[in-house]
Amino acid sequence: MRHARRRIVRRVARLAAVGGLLLGVTMVTRAVASEPPGPSAAPHTLARTSSGAGADLVARLGTDRTAGHWVGPDGRPVVAVTDERAAEAVRRAGAEVKTVRHSMSELRSAASTLRSAPRVPGTAWALDYRSNRVVVRGDRTVSGSDWSRLTGVAERIGGFVRMERAEGEFTTRLNGAEPILSTAGRCSAGFNVTDGTSDFILTAGHCGPTGSVWFGDGQGERQVGKTVAGSFPGDDFSLVRYAGGKAGDGADVVAVGAGKGVRITGAGEPAVGQRVFRSGSTSGLRDGRVTALDATVNYPEGTVTGLIETDVCAEPGDSGGPMFSEGIALGVTSGGSGDCDKGGTTFFQPLTEAMESLGVRLIVSGQGAGREGAAQGAAPSSPASGGAAPGAAAPGAPAPVTGADGSTLLARLTDRRNIGPGLLVVAGSLVALVATRWMRAEQDRKAYRRHYSATWG
Repeated sequence: MRHARRRIVRRVARLAAVGGLLLGVTMVTRAVASEPPGPSAAPHTLARTSSGAGADLVARLGTDRTAGHWVGPDGRPVVAVTDERAAEAVRRAGAEVKTVRHSMSELRSAASTLRSAPRVPGTAWALDYRSNRVVVRGDRTVSGSDWSRLTGVAERIGGFVRMERAEGEFTTRLNGAEPILSTAGRCSAGFNVTDGTSDFILTAGHCGPTGSVWFGDGQGERQVGKTVAGSFPGDDFSLVRYAGGKAGDGADVVAVGAGKGVRITGAGEPAVGQRVFRSGSTSGLRDGRVTALDATVNYPEGTVTGLIETDVCAEPGDSGGPMFSEGIALGVTSGGSGDCDKGGTTFFQPLTEAMESLGVRLIVSGQGAGREGAAQGAAPSSPASGGAAPGAAAPGAPAPVTGADGSTLLARLTDRRNIGPGLLVVAGSLVALVATRWMRAEQDRKAYRRHYSATWG
C-alpha cells in the first residue's frame, strides 16, 4: 500500500512538472513574440481621445453654435452647444451635450473687450467652458480702485463675466524638470526640439532675453547653451541652442525626479478636464486638471495671452518645466499663484503654438536627437557642451527611464510582459523532473539492496 502511494505521488509530481514546462515555454514564446514593455508613462486616462472628438465637433459646428468642449468625469467628451440641431449632431457623434446660453463667439468677444481695457497687473481671465462664463481673477496686489474699474467693464459686457478675488500673487515662476541657470535666474529645461540642423531646449520666454547664456551648475563650468529666440510678453516661450549643437542621448525623455523619466511621443492640444502632469526642479512631479483655455494673465512684466489654465501647483524655480499627459507634450510652465502647500493656479504656454512660431519640431522618439521620423519625442535637455560623453548627466539631462518603481532584476523577472516569469517556470519544472527521476532511482537502488540482502541470507 505504501509503495502504491509513493508511485501515485511520483506520477503526479512528474505530470505537474511536465505541465509547468509546457506552460513556461508558452509564456516565453508569447513574451518574445509581443512588443517589449516601454518606458514608464504618466498614469493612463482617456483624455486624448476625448479631446480629439470634442475638438472635431466644435470645429465642424462652428463657434456660433458651440461654446467649447471638455472631458467629463467618465472620460467622455462633453460639448457645449447653443441650439437643438447642434445638440442632435453631438449626440449622433456619441458625445455628451450641455446646452448653454452664450456661444464661443460671445465668450471670445468678452475676452477681447477685457484685453482692450486699461491693463491692471495682477489680474487674469480665462474662458470657463463648463460654467459658460469668462472668469476674471484679481490677486492681492490689485487695488480696490483698479478692481472696481475692471468690475465696471465686466458689468457692461454682461452677466456671464464672473469676478473673483484670488489668493497669492500672479507671478512668473522664474527661479523645472532639470535646472538651468544664468545671470537672469534659475529656470527649467522644458522639451528638446530641433530645426533639422541644430537642437534646442524649448522653455519659458520670461526666463531670459535673447543672448542669455545658460549653465548646468552654479560655478558656470558647464555651459548648456544660449537663448537665440523667444517671445515675452505676449507669448511666453524661448529657444536655447545647445552649445554642442545636439541634445544627445535620451532627448525624448522628461525627468520626473528620483532617477525616473517619462518618454514623450508627440505633441498635442489639451482639453478642459484633462488630467495633466508637470515636472519642475523646485516642486518635482505634480498633477492636476486643465481648468480653462485661452487664458490671459497680466504679470508685472507684461501681459501674456492664449495660456492653458490648470489647478496644478507650481513654485518659483518651476518656470519652463514640461507639462504632459499620457506621453503627449502639451506646454511649458509660465506662471501662476499659490504654492504646493496650499495649492493654486498655474498657467502654461501651449507647446504647439510655440513650435509653430519658432519653426521647430519635437525631437523624434527612438531615432536620436535631431533626426526626423514618424514618431516624435521631447524631453528636458540632455548633454550640453561639446565634450560631454554620450549619456552623461548634464543640466536638464533626462533621468534613466526606469518606470514608476525602478527597474530592478526582480521586477523584470516578475513582469509578465518579459520572458522572466516563463524562464522561472521552465527552471522550476526542470528541477521537479530531475527530482522525481532521482527519487525513483534512489528507491530502485534501495529495493535492489534489500532483495540481494535477503538472498544472501
